[in-house]
Amino acid sequence: MIEKSIIPKGWAIKRLGEICSTFKSGLGITSEKIFEEGEYAVYGGNDLRGYTNEFTHDGNYFLIGRQGALCGNIILIDGKNYVSEHAIAVQANNENDTVYLAYNLDFMNLNRLSESSAQPGLSVGKLIRLKIFLPPLPEQKAIAKVLCLMDAAINQNNRLIAQKELRKKWLMQNLLTGKKRLRGFQGEWKEVKLGKLFSSIKNVNDGKGSHSIMTISSKRGLISQKDKFDRVIAGDSLKKYTQLKKGDFAYNKGNSKTYPMGCIYQLEEFNTALVPFVYICFTPSELVDAKFYKHWFLAHGLDRQLNKIITSGARGDGLLNVNTDDFFSLKIIFPFKEEQTAIANVFQAIDKEIQLLKTKTDKLREQKKGMMQILLTGKKRLKTN
Repeated sequence: MIEKSIIPKGWAIKRLGEICSTFKSGLGITSEKIFEEGEYAVYGGNDLRGYTNEFTHDGNYFLIGRQGALCGNIILIDGKNYVSEHAIAVQANNENDTVYLAYNLDFMNLNRLSESSAQPGLSVGKLIRLKIFLPPLPEQKAIAKVLCLMDAAINQNNRLIAQKELRKKWLMQNLLTGKKRLRGFQGEWKEVKLGKLFSSIKNVNDGKGSHSIMTISSKRGLISQKDKFDRVIAGDSLKKYTQLKKGDFAYNKGNSKTYPMGCIYQLEEFNTALVPFVYICFTPSELVDAKFYKHWFLAHGLDRQLNKIITSGARGDGLLNVNTDDFFSLKIIFPFKEEQTAIANVFQAIDKEIQLLKTKTDKLREQKKGMMQILLTGKKRLKTN
């Protein structure tokens, strides 16, 4: 319950249902009908192919996600759109600012109000009874303007990240295949067996207990089992885990949407690690620049050949059937090491740029969070003259 003593001077407290001119959730026709008969986008819900209603609205409003992963999420919308039954369309009345209200509710973390069940969900009845801090309309607009500017900076930075990532994708498709060559390099690239440039790792857990216990995520690479599963899942098999040193590679034979033929990642952040013994692990020779092959493997360099040596579908444990000897007989490209290093340096530079931009986004989000804390509670007041 909000105490009157903490209400900033000139502010009021009202329930959400009192300050909305629109507060509507969808039900009804299928999205197939919408796509056939309408021209507007569909918003809300985890699966936009589900049921939607015919609600459209001109102008500024926002949606509150009602169920699943989007439960409590706030999405600002401008223009006409269809709204899924998994979302609630909200617009403030003329005495209040819709954008301010959206930021206020986002700050309140509506997901905490979800009903306790296997599928989180927000009760409309509970939402309309929710109490909201309301400064005068000019101050609402001033607060909304500041937060919109901060979001604009975040979005601009994220667009730069997207551009850099597209550029990296283009470079991977061209530099890692020899379609484009860096200045000063020429001559055809060779193809050699993987086993000529990399050696199989047979070392098992030496039992010293100082090694990171890891697994491979298709999107995140080599990560701690505790980070992925909230615990170490190795159990009694830990003594048979393969022991890697920094710079070594591991091939996870599990298929995924990102890597249907399995994925290969390099150990980069730890000096040693233990990985499941079912992974095929290998270490680079002095003939190669490991950073070049790190990117080549990530760019699906082996997929076409792996598809040919996989003897059947996934086994009972979910792993693809890949014979180790066949794996090391696969052909890989082999530019001169100097060219490998030059290409690897290009990717190292663009990865650094992307990481710096992502760090900037994180800082901007933290700044916005701090600004919301002081503006939406009245700890800091904005001039509205």
